[in-house]
Amino acid sequence: MRNHTAGNDAGPDGRTSTQAVDRALSILPLLARRGPSGATELAKELGVHKSTVSRLLAALERHRLVEPAGGRGKYRLGFGIVRLAGATAAQLDIAAESRPFCAQLAAELSGTVSVSVLEGWYATAVVQEPPTDRNWIGLRSPLHATAGGKVLMASFGAEALHEALDRPRERYTDRTVIARGALVAELSRVRDRGWAVTQGEFEADLNAVAVPLRGASGQIAGTLSVSGRGDRFGPAEYRSAAVALAHTADDIFARLQLLASP
Repeated sequence: MRNHTAGNDAGPDGRTSTQAVDRALSILPLLARRGPSGATELAKELGVHKSTVSRLLAALERHRLVEPAGGRGKYRLGFGIVRLAGATAAQLDIAAESRPFCAQLAAELSGTVSVSVLEGWYATAVVQEPPTDRNWIGLRSPLHATAGGKVLMASFGAEALHEALDRPRERYTDRTVIARGALVAELSRVRDRGWAVTQGEFEADLNAVAVPLRGASGQIAGTLSVSGRGDRFGPAEYRSAAVALAHTADDIFARLQLLASP
């Protein structure tokens, strides 16, 4: 049986998939700099055969990253670039605008307040207040074992949720929810009450509460959470923390809407 490893995954021209991706992505800044260009011009810039560039352009077009520019075989950047840029800008807006709110809430709750966004099948922190020796910003956390991750999963549509539940789940502590039925029931509770909690499920002595965070469009764009060590942040504090988080999430949403207003 053929071994499909990254090193062996070569195309008909002997180049690896990684090389093909690298060349395809190299086309995008060229189009940004040159404007509408044809396969011949781009091939010359990249130092590859025209047929190779034509295949790469076809792949980029399927993902709407490039589009035909007139009827002369030229291409320009596509609307997919705008969509990706818009999503990135929205995340940057959330991070920048929520930071002062998070700092204030962290002082009130005497905990670590974070904003996380969905990245693939993980939750990635984009804000952490106050800064600590344990920097979570940019780190990806599992959806099933974190409060913010559960909020994100609870917001999935049926198809995405089914796919998420089909993925393998790692057990991080003896309290990590692994069983599909138990996780489905937990997500149902999250939807009903509007917030999620984890008790030592990702790290044995770390508890957290999270609520949804809406972007300017009103759709869930991330999560707002507070976490603390189990001896200082436990079940007696969860509900009041969730109320405080929800109020702050509403304040952040109002701020983002204000910035988005013409």
